[in-house]
Amino acid sequence: MPDERSKLGLVEGEVEDQGERLEALVPAAGEGVRLDSFLASCAGISRTSAKELILSGLVWVDGRGISKPSFRLREGQRVEALLPPAEGVVELKPEPVEFGLVYLDEHLIVVDKPAGLVVHPAPGNWSGTLANGLLYAFPELAGVGGEGRPGLVHRLDKETSGLMVVARSSIARRSLLEQFSRRSVEKGYLALVLGKPSPERGVIDAPVGRNPFDRKKMAVVFGGKEAITEYRVLRSFGEVSLVECRPKTGRTHQIRVHLSWMGFPILGDALYAKGRPPEWVRRLMLHAYLLVFRHPVWGSEMRFTSRLPGDFRDALRRVGWSQAT
Repeated sequence: MPDERSKLGLVEGEVEDQGERLEALVPAAGEGVRLDSFLASCAGISRTSAKELILSGLVWVDGRGISKPSFRLREGQRVEALLPPAEGVVELKPEPVEFGLVYLDEHLIVVDKPAGLVVHPAPGNWSGTLANGLLYAFPELAGVGGEGRPGLVHRLDKETSGLMVVARSSIARRSLLEQFSRRSVEKGYLALVLGKPSPERGVIDAPVGRNPFDRKKMAVVFGGKEAITEYRVLRSFGEVSLVECRPKTGRTHQIRVHLSWMGFPILGDALYAKGRPPEWVRRLMLHAYLLVFRHPVWGSEMRFTSRLPGDFRDALRRVGWSQAT
């Protein structure tokens, strides 16, 4: 519904770790319009779906959570909503899939995803995904998150290894989605990059959007979405460095794009690194080692760390770190 979206003042959605974050300003024509009706027109979804999002606590007006679909809007207000991505999956089948189980309670599951495992079904990967494995291990997740996304509230790229939190209850899903949307979840990554970033510690603040010359890739582009990554060099091995990254936003491929844009691409990055990687690099050398959030029911801080996987430690030893563990 591009015409409707334009008329209603839609600000282009932000692709986050967990879905699409929509922002829209209420124009003069939207004065007095019901929130569910306005959201349905902006997002191109049914009014019933809009109502479900509002009742699930995934819609905000001027930063305040609104749970009434009948809420009347005023001109100039900013409407935000977290829209789950449409995966187009007709039926998700439980399948045995290997992944690490880090933590489990009645509301949460924290997993350690191996590199090479796709998170949820998509064209070309309709089976053998983390979602299939989660549904096999935890059948109750079928009722949490909709088709194709049992309990999933964020994602990692296929070749990225590391920590992910999964909602095991509807209340946990709502809370975690809001924490990701509010950017209160702390995430830490370790990357093995070509070269040595200078300065050794800094902040990359460069907008990221779709590459205008290659729609399969993202890039630092004028008019892109705000993207901020803190980084620091932990150790340098001549032509290769181990870098810690703390993304403050959640753009698609953000860390990969930012480091490549600086001139220090991640080893094994087939999209953003030029030339062929060394023969001992088997995949993208990026690992999500840290995840911190608030428990959705108890409110306590939940902090998890993940040990570097074997292939990453092997790569570190190849570049000269004999103590890589």
